[in-house]
Amino acid sequence: MSAVLLPPQQTTLHENIEALALEVTLRDLTAAEHTAPLLPVLNAIRREAETLGLTALAAAVANLPDSESGWRNLVSTLQMLEMPAPPAPAPPSLNEDPELVGDFILESREHLAAIEARLLALEQDPGNAEAINTIFRGFHTMKGLAGFLEFGAIQSFAHEVETLLDLARNAKLTVDSALIDVILQSADHMRHLLAAVENGAASPDSAPLIARVRERIANPAASDLLHLAQSVAAPPPPDSPPAAAAAAEAAAGPRSVKVDTVKLDYLVEMVGELAITQALVRHDPDIAALHNTRIGRNLGQLNRITAEVQRVAMAMRMIPVGQLFGRMARLVRDLARKSGKQATLELSGEDTELDRNMVEELADPLMHMIRNAVDHGAELPEARVAAGKNPVARLRLKAWHTGGFINIEVSDDGRGLVREKILAKARERGLATNGDNLSDPEVFAFIFEPGFSTAEKITDVSGRGVGMDVVRKQIAKLRGRVDIASRPGEGSSFTIKLPLTLAVIDGLIVGVGSSAQIHRYILPLFAVRETLRPAPDALSSVPDGGEMVLVRGSLLPILRLHRRFDIVPASEDPSAGILIVIESDRRTFCLFVDELLGKQEVVIKALGPVFKDVTGISGGCILGDGRVGLILDTEALF
Repeated sequence: MSAVLLPPQQTTLHENIEALALEVTLRDLTAAEHTAPLLPVLNAIRREAETLGLTALAAAVANLPDSESGWRNLVSTLQMLEMPAPPAPAPPSLNEDPELVGDFILESREHLAAIEARLLALEQDPGNAEAINTIFRGFHTMKGLAGFLEFGAIQSFAHEVETLLDLARNAKLTVDSALIDVILQSADHMRHLLAAVENGAASPDSAPLIARVRERIANPAASDLLHLAQSVAAPPPPDSPPAAAAAAEAAAGPRSVKVDTVKLDYLVEMVGELAITQALVRHDPDIAALHNTRIGRNLGQLNRITAEVQRVAMAMRMIPVGQLFGRMARLVRDLARKSGKQATLELSGEDTELDRNMVEELADPLMHMIRNAVDHGAELPEARVAAGKNPVARLRLKAWHTGGFINIEVSDDGRGLVREKILAKARERGLATNGDNLSDPEVFAFIFEPGFSTAEKITDVSGRGVGMDVVRKQIAKLRGRVDIASRPGEGSSFTIKLPLTLAVIDGLIVGVGSSAQIHRYILPLFAVRETLRPAPDALSSVPDGGEMVLVRGSLLPILRLHRRFDIVPASEDPSAGILIVIESDRRTFCLFVDELLGKQEVVIKALGPVFKDVTGISGGCILGDGRVGLILDTEALF
């Protein structure tokens, strides 16, 4: 039994070689008639090898074998030769993303509704320039979105209508009833195209309507009567598909609506107030003293309902980060071409959701990190090959949830961060001394300093030391942090850790002061690594008056919170209080407080213009007992 050989023009070089090997093993090659069918495949291998510049492979097949042993030796030789890697599979098209397609359909239908209303107004007032401009912008926007999502039929059709509208808005075409008819029919046809995309059906034929649009473009001075006659000669019946579809769509109503973000933010704020009030009721000492089972049960139900409403309200603000990630693929492509490098961007976790207010805030930091990964991290193709790497650099953008946080990782397989080079630049700028015993993360953190750059020359991509400074400021503004890991010659990884929302945080409540007057502060839980009560022999002081503590083999500086805010503490002895190990982008340190008061999810409140610039304070909140607590900014504290 013989294998089936595909036509050589439909197969790859690898497939042809595998097919040849299979045929040789199955055929009795002592008969000439059995070797004849193998010659076209062998010739195909030779031709493709010459096209790809594989001279060794082409030479190996140039002399056709004339014996069975010759065929078998040839196949062995071909399989042992080093082959070029098969091309990577094409990335999935954007129009395969249901989220993007759904948004496109929803937005396009909104444009079509506005277009129809403006067309009716334009028919009453043909000189209404704003109306014709609005109609033009609507088709132009749909054309751009369709092109972005690779919906060719919609893009080409919208382009034809856009051309017609451009003539009208530049007064090169009379706005008359015939023109209004054409554009209205075009809007109806656009609805059919959108319906086909939504239902996964074949696109309706646009050719007849495109022909009519082009005819009007070619004859802008045609009389109204001629076009009216043309429209009367094939008018749609009252229950024609366009009219029926529009009526059915209107009757069904929209399946989703757009809400002003101001209203959405206000809803979240009010839900936060509800959660605060519920906590006040639950902790009210008078209610707790009743010991009434029914009241306790009702309060428990109120607690569950409040938590669910808060969860839903927060979820309404969440959108997938894939919308943000999608912008970075084009950036990588453009930067690689500009710098003469080869790079691909791999995405994962695009469906991970994040507060919509944070997505836009992340655009600039991610852009700077991607630019650095291409410009500083990725090597030129010849350098990568010399280092035993694939000539195409791999960049990865990944998102995932852990607890109440989102992690976004930007990594590459490039040259990595050079510790010595960074440390030398830091010493040159007075950021570090020769005696500093710094860990790798502490050295890598210098790249976040304003104006810090190790680039040997300034380009239009990087070199001015601005990018990573922007990254740190923006991430700190979002109450997050950036962790760096890097190995020379193997690449770097930057992991951004952020809270899921800016409205609520999990906080550690700490107390500072005597029992007579204790002040409450809230530390974002994601910044807390551990808490401890130090032993006296773990404490030490340094010549400049600072204090240090030995924690797990590392000396960490101590910051006394009572001194920062001028509070009389319960004790001046750190071994009598609590040390909280805080991790920040700049460095790790210990915060000295008098006691831990518990953990609570708190709703963040702005302090207003008077207190917004107080160093070390990022906001306030109302605690369960009704008292006000101040939320600490751990980045600004140290």
